[in-house]
Amino acid sequence: MAEKKAEKMVTVEQIGSPIRRPQDQRQTLIGLGLNKMHRRRTLEDTPAVRGMIRKVRHLVRVVDEA
Repeated sequence: MAEKKAEKMVTVEQIGSPIRRPQDQRQTLIGLGLNKMHRRRTLEDTPAVRGMIRKVRHLVRVVDEA
């Protein structure tokens, strides 16, 4: 029986407002599960998620990388 390896997770917190930001940045925040200030989400650490974080790095903060 194969054991499932524990996936790495990353926790991000929204620290910037999407007001007066381009639509693609707003949609990226929604894709990350963030749409209100100081909301946190723990997500699987994948290249796609890392790319989304990089796109809105001025609006989010990485809280924890486990």
